[in-house]
Amino acid sequence: MKTKLYPEKLKRENYFASPIWTVGEPQFVKELNKASDPYIKAAKKKLADDIKKRNKTYGNKGDKGFVYHSTSLAGDPKFNQLSRYIVDTATNLLKEMGHDLNNHVVFLTELWVQEFPKDGCGYHSAHSHWNGHISGFYFLKSGETTSRPVFHDPRPGKTMIGLPEIKKENITYASPEIFYNTKPGTMVFFPSYLTHEYPPDLGYDTFRFIHWNCQAIPKESIKSYINEY
Repeated sequence: MKTKLYPEKLKRENYFASPIWTVGEPQFVKELNKASDPYIKAAKKKLADDIKKRNKTYGNKGDKGFVYHSTSLAGDPKFNQLSRYIVDTATNLLKEMGHDLNNHVVFLTELWVQEFPKDGCGYHSAHSHWNGHISGFYFLKSGETTSRPVFHDPRPGKTMIGLPEIKKENITYASPEIFYNTKPGTMVFFPSYLTHEYPPDLGYDTFRFIHWNCQAIPKESIKSYINEY
């Protein structure tokens, strides 16, 4: 008779999770697309000479591979409602994660809009945002044919010893990355330490989104700065 060398049932507990929050807020789309248009137009104008030079040197590929990145949207009254929404939500989410913010104030440190090229091959390589706590996206123009955000497992030890997956389509403890489908009005919040990227966009449809970073700053630092200046 064989001796059983393993227990029939084990207690499982999950720790060190990384949350990603999504919500549909389509009411901002029309207004913010209109407010973003001048920024995207300016970004395209800024890159026009580089695109022309590249195409003249290597052959015409249109704007393929270029990404139109705006200047800061912070301080523009047209984005004030979104900014307040982001800061209030980020504050609540940090508290939900278990952080004590009694001695901190959450600030919106970066806010910008981006649009991928109409001729395709716009992408973002994998990266995370330093010195931040909550980051996010608000999608203004996106869909089934456009690129989509990908989040990577933030644990370097897990990545180092990764094993093959039984079925890559399933989201399991073995999954090294998570893809999110989006549409106009989709809003995503996530801890800034999460590495994320956008795979190459094929240029079938316009892909435009607002991106932001928030930081929880100690109140004492704010007081010291105010007193000094």
